[in-house]
Amino acid sequence: MNTLRIQTIIDKEWAEVFKNRLVLFIVLALPLLLTVLPLAILAGAPGLTAPDGNISDLPPSMLRACGPLTPGECLQVYIVNQFLTLFMIMPLFIPITIAAYSVVGEKTTRSLEPLLATPITTEELLAGKGLAAVIPAVLATWLGFAIFVAGVLLLRAPPAVVLNLFSPTWLLAIFVVGPLISVLAVNFALIVSSRVNDPRVAEQISGVLVVPIIALVFAQLAGFIIVNLQLMFVAILLLLIIDVALVYVGARLFQRETILTRWK
Repeated sequence: MNTLRIQTIIDKEWAEVFKNRLVLFIVLALPLLLTVLPLAILAGAPGLTAPDGNISDLPPSMLRACGPLTPGECLQVYIVNQFLTLFMIMPLFIPITIAAYSVVGEKTTRSLEPLLATPITTEELLAGKGLAAVIPAVLATWLGFAIFVAGVLLLRAPPAVVLNLFSPTWLLAIFVVGPLISVLAVNFALIVSSRVNDPRVAEQISGVLVVPIIALVFAQLAGFIIVNLQLMFVAILLLLIIDVALVYVGARLFQRETILTRWK
């Protein structure tokens, strides 16, 4: 693939997509909201600063995972870990908004026809559009995580809580699982976007991907599952398989020769 062509598509996408106020608002506001909200909850949570805490409501698996931590530290780590899944929503929802608008938006503004008439290959076109959605989402997630860590330090959290944010589970979730989720969301949204005629419909259909993450949030809060290192490795393996499959399927479904006549 020609990297120069891909870079040109990325630049074009950013110039067009970020003119949309809704897209720009989501890219800027969602990471800020999902970062400030946990910090506000932590600031008002007595378990974060108290030396001890009531651990009777913690799942037994969580207590076993705490190891040498004191009961108070275990409770504090448990509270902070509840926010891990929020950082999986950012790389999922942001690229859906960008990618869902990408193909259909160009069709409605009639800028897709000259683009498809160029020598660029389907793989280069989809790669450029995909990266244009993935990069802002991943960078926003990483920035949100950096702000979250800074906020936890400003709240003078115990060392056990701070060290937990740099544990393999958190680092894999932020720097590996997050980008893989973003790639999944983008390719699914591009597939949907190439098959419908309305950007809002594309975004609504693609939004179904948020459901598993929401289910994971509630399952974690209810104590049914514990987000740990083993779960991260399983998630990485599954996401890699799904991402490869969606990239393959997306390239096959995007038929540039007939897509314009089908959308009329």
